[in-house]
Amino acid sequence: MQKQIKTAHIIGLGAVGATYGSILHNYDKNCAKIIVDANRFPKYQEGIVINQKRYYFDLLVPGEENQKADLIIIAVKGLDLHRAIDTIAPLVGSDTIILSLLNGITSEDTLSRVFGRDKVLHSFCVALDSVRENDEVNFSNSGRIVFGEYYPEVKGKAALVAELFSKAGISYSIPDNILKEMWWKFMLNVGINQTSAILRAPYGVYNSIPEAQKLLVSVCREVIPLAEKEGVNLSEADIEEYIRIIKGLSPSGKTSMMQDIEAGRKTEVESFALEVINLGKKHNIPTPLNEMLYLMIRVLEQK
Repeated sequence: MQKQIKTAHIIGLGAVGATYGSILHNYDKNCAKIIVDANRFPKYQEGIVINQKRYYFDLLVPGEENQKADLIIIAVKGLDLHRAIDTIAPLVGSDTIILSLLNGITSEDTLSRVFGRDKVLHSFCVALDSVRENDEVNFSNSGRIVFGEYYPEVKGKAALVAELFSKAGISYSIPDNILKEMWWKFMLNVGINQTSAILRAPYGVYNSIPEAQKLLVSVCREVIPLAEKEGVNLSEADIEEYIRIIKGLSPSGKTSMMQDIEAGRKTEVESFALEVINLGKKHNIPTPLNEMLYLMIRVLEQK
């Protein structure tokens, strides 16, 4: 096992990837390396503006001649995971650690089947309020990355990531029960991403309009009995914790799904509502709110 992470390879330079890429670049410009395909290379050579500063990242088009990566951070949309897997494959070596910051609860299983459970830490980011508009990314709160060693085969590798993040200034936490924390984030994404996309509601709306917050809570509640059937204990207190987090985010900040709808991009509704619907069918538990949200968002995608 490697003794230290010297470089972090990031695939996906949207709101999430750009935020953490900029922090790593500010720490050490040689630390952050952005994985791109040949088609995107010319565009990214022009740099990307993050918080009013143009960043010129070290770009890498993977090939068999590349050195193996110490750490790969996957920050693409769920729809692009399989393409990302093909892209990063030449960079994955025996000691490579993979962090997936994708929404949902299934990407780690997919990655471990391809690359092995000894390489994949379960992870997600939370309380990040970055917004990508007109090829610029702005954020006031970089949130934190939550990760842990769910697979026994990856034991000892979380400490290596923690060491890098501590040096670079990336906030993080390593909970005792990473699976519960991932389900917690999934529940919140199901609630706020989908309702914000339909309502066109930035975070401030959930603090200023009681009905918006009530809608968010109602949608989240559909996940609790599903999680229980999957062996994860969620409660009303977990929803209340996120309500407190929202109060600390920029009122004008937007969820990723709201940004996708505004930009005319395909959303990750399959990772949210459809996943809830399928779990409901699996356990014979009704999920009427998510069934409605799924249909509404699919309509918005096609307008």
